[in-house]
Amino acid sequence: MAGMLNNDGLDLMFREARTANGWVAGGEVTDAQLSAIYDIMKYGPTSANCSPARILFFRTAAGKERLRPHLSEGNLTKTMAAPVVALIAYDTEFYEYLPKLFPHDPTAKTWFNWSAAHAETTAFRNGTLQGAYLIMAARAIGLDVGAMSGFDNAGVDKEFFPDGKVKSNFLANIGRSDQSLLFPRHPKFSFDEACKIL
Repeated sequence: MAGMLNNDGLDLMFREARTANGWVAGGEVTDAQLSAIYDIMKYGPTSANCSPARILFFRTAAGKERLRPHLSEGNLTKTMAAPVVALIAYDTEFYEYLPKLFPHDPTAKTWFNWSAAHAETTAFRNGTLQGAYLIMAARAIGLDVGAMSGFDNAGVDKEFFPDGKVKSNFLANIGRSDQSLLFPRHPKFSFDEACKIL
């Protein structure tokens, strides 16, 4: 597929996009928008289409209150105020679904189920990729995201995934950013500082 984003698209997705640090009043995120985010992000590539990400979207006060005790102090206020908080997690037994997700090779499950450590590494890597796709998908539909890892993973897992099969990775607050609360743009590495062509 040929083509590329124009400058406006590149600005929206990357160059002008910022990590949200607070939220405008009345910036509701609808069920339709959450569904749209998933329906975009699900097309991002993963190993053997394994798609291990599992996402809990917290919008209600009751849902967020269950999350509250596990948040770090520095992330508490902005997270509780966010219109939606996405908990991006990963299924360590994702391979059970490969007959559906990778049907052209019936042996695909055996590539991963031989080792719990190998399966978890695969799930974490690909679930993290899918979390990044979620950020890009939210930006693509005009929302802002504040992703973070400042929470008690073990506590969250006990609260929301007690069977131990699914494990938390990171949080992403979603809504419309209050631009007055953004930090100044931080420096980035240049190509030559971060990359080599061999």
